[in-house]
Amino acid sequence: MELDDAYANAAYIPGAERFPGQWAEAAEMWRKQLAHDDRARLDLGYGARPRERFDLFLPEGTPEGLMIFVHGGYWLKFDKSSWSHLAAGAVARGWAVALPSYDLCPQVRISQITRQIARAVGVMAAMVEGPLVLTGHSAGGHLVARMLATGMLSSEVDARLRRIVPISPVADLRPLLCTSMNAQLQLDAQEAIAESPVLMADRMDVPVTAWVGGDERPVFLDQARWLSQAWGCDMVVAEARHHFDVIEPLELVDSDLVEALLRER
Repeated sequence: MELDDAYANAAYIPGAERFPGQWAEAAEMWRKQLAHDDRARLDLGYGARPRERFDLFLPEGTPEGLMIFVHGGYWLKFDKSSWSHLAAGAVARGWAVALPSYDLCPQVRISQITRQIARAVGVMAAMVEGPLVLTGHSAGGHLVARMLATGMLSSEVDARLRRIVPISPVADLRPLLCTSMNAQLQLDAQEAIAESPVLMADRMDVPVTAWVGGDERPVFLDQARWLSQAWGCDMVVAEARHHFDVIEPLELVDSDLVEALLRER
């Protein structure tokens, strides 16, 4: 298909095949570390389906608030178990962090995944008091951006939202109609329009920062820019970061990315 190469990340990242194993190993080590300190609540449910589960990691003492991270993988791959270590920076800052899994295409449609994440956010928010910040990577960036649609979350949850940081988000789904992966995504024009954050005219007024790596494929720089222009929100281009390592600063207590997420209004 005409846009397959534009959205092919791994083909342009040296050693790309090593990243999934490294993510899974680092995530397992993090879970074990916090489980040893009795600060990991694993495989909690937010619904009846097998993948409607989340992990919650707690700081020492009372949490300052809750950060939610939604993983990527083009709505086709991965689950919560590969990303636990990305909670490290926020947890060290005194925040709780929750990471949900969700059903994958083609078993469900993207619009159904959006509703799953909305339900997950409500359940996770009920477990930790204080402000909420949402972040997600790639497809996860799309999903957290969609949470700002009016009526997507309850008014109680909306009132607690402090900030949303979509990382390398897919903000306009219409180009995916021209990729071979759409055989699994099963997008049609109507759903691509309805699920595109750049086309969301009716949304909550919450601070947003679009975050993207400077060494990403040009289309992901475009996607972040399109979101920034459509929403009039900030955009940060992280120098020398590609699509697979742009999320690594979430592990660091003093990184610019963690600061962007957790700073007060």
